[in-house]
Amino acid sequence: MWLDEVPCTPRKPPTGTSTRDYSGLMTDRRLAVAAWESLFRAQHEVLHDISGDFHDDDLAQAEYDVLLTVTRGEARSARLRDVTANMLISQPSVSRLVERMVARGMLTKCPDPQDGRGSIVTATDQGIAAFRRVATVHGRSIAERMSVLSDDELALLQQLTAKLRGTL
Repeated sequence: MWLDEVPCTPRKPPTGTSTRDYSGLMTDRRLAVAAWESLFRAQHEVLHDISGDFHDDDLAQAEYDVLLTVTRGEARSARLRDVTANMLISQPSVSRLVERMVARGMLTKCPDPQDGRGSIVTATDQGIAAFRRVATVHGRSIAERMSVLSDDELALLQQLTAKLRGTL
């Protein structure tokens, strides 16, 4: 049985989100499969192209993602649980990554004064310098890759992907 022959059962919205009826939104299974394949291939190709931004520097993509979250926080700090929430890897993996970054001098880590069970991570000057070096190259790569879309198309893409993630 091909994917486009599987009976369509509308997905229930995630708990805590809109209870709007999703039935009837998608009627063309083949179009849905084609759109999914196109989205998957685009994501794969873009990530492959952009991964080159992290080969010439001493900062891995996951470390960049940690520093992105941390540097956006007040006093270039963030709760470890907030860093974990923004990552696409498991909590134990984030904890190990942060420990390696602390050992390399990219971050400091201390107990959260408001929650003794949690931790606060702060970007060091060394971490910020590494982040900025990569961010310049990475930002340029993203801009080049996305420049084929108009501002309206970018806004629509953002709305559609948010809807697929259930965050709209």
